[in-house]
Amino acid sequence: MSVYVHQTFVIKQDKFKEGIDNLREIKKFRMENYNHKVEILTPVSGEDHTYALLSVYEGLAEMELQNMKMFEDEEYLELIGPFFLENIEQGSMYTQIYRSLSERKSDKKKEKEKD
Repeated sequence: MSVYVHQTFVIKQDKFKEGIDNLREIKKFRMENYNHKVEILTPVSGEDHTYALLSVYEGLAEMELQNMKMFEDEEYLELIGPFFLENIEQGSMYTQIYRSLSERKSDKKKEKEKD
């Protein structure tokens, strides 16, 4: 069952370019070094400088394991430190964790019968 971590934050207007560049580096580093998918979400409506990271893990245990590895990695900490301290508005980070809804056994059975 997949786990989705949705983190929103406001990038400071005067640090916009640096914030976006840093986000791209964070995404690239995480995708290359850890076992999960990361997407940068940009606003289409709403607050113009509110961006989001969407991370997808195979499950809660995998999320815990990958987070433990990331926060023990000095290179990763050097990437996120400036991002949090210099590029986003203090207090604007908001994190939500979701998991996918599993299918009911009867739904799976009906799908197999259609095939």
